Amino acid sequence: MLKLMRRVESRALLLVIAAAGALWGFFNVASEVMEGDTQTLDRRFLLMLRNPANPADPIGPRSFEEVMRDVTALGGFTVVTLVTVVATLAFLIHRRPRHALILAATVGLADVSSEMLKRVYDRPRPDLVPHGAYVYSASFPSGHSTLSAAMYLTLAMLVASLEPHRGAKVMVYVLAALLVLSIGVSRVYLGVHWPSDVIAGWSLGADWALAAWWMLSLVGHGEDIVGKPATAPKAS
Repeated sequence: MLKLMRRVESRALLLVIAAAGALWGFFNVASEVMEGDTQTLDRRFLLMLRNPANPADPIGPRSFEEVMRDVTALGGFTVVTLVTVVATLAFLIHRRPRHALILAATVGLADVSSEMLKRVYDRPRPDLVPHGAYVYSASFPSGHSTLSAAMYLTLAMLVASLEPHRGAKVMVYVLAALLVLSIGVSRVYLGVHWPSDVIAGWSLGADWALAAWWMLSLVGHGEDIVGKPATAPKAS
């Protein structure tokens, strides 16, 4: 019992430190953005992904530009919603209602917080280059980066909590991290976000994923019993 309590306390401390770091990262970037201190680096990194002779042309062949549009769609509202619905239903089918609720709530709250913060900061989209994708909201924080970090990292954490093999757990986390990283980079590549927008989105989404991890650690990730038949007593 004492060993279990120490383990829970250690995990809680780790979660608090990680969440505080992610939250500090978001507000630190937000403060720098509002003061205009990120503008030079934002412009430099955005233009690094463009043809120096023609900033309207992203680096790489046209086929790569199409690939980046496909990648960026993985963090869009439609794909994130579809993946969330399918994963939520899968958890429910496998009698994991707590996992389903945590995933749905995390993605929903991440979306709401992103939209609210966009209205608060109301940062214009980059105007250095033509946009490579349709945009209709403010720039800060990146909604694609926020939603992808919240959804893919939370989903990875929930799947890993049910997976007994360490190698499979690592693979799930690595795939989720690569997806989140690629989606964020694609937003800058397509010229629809400043790098600081993406970093802030990653921080905000990671905070929601950490909140989901904390919630799962509170409710436990043992066997859910909704609809589970009672176990018959053993014969003596």
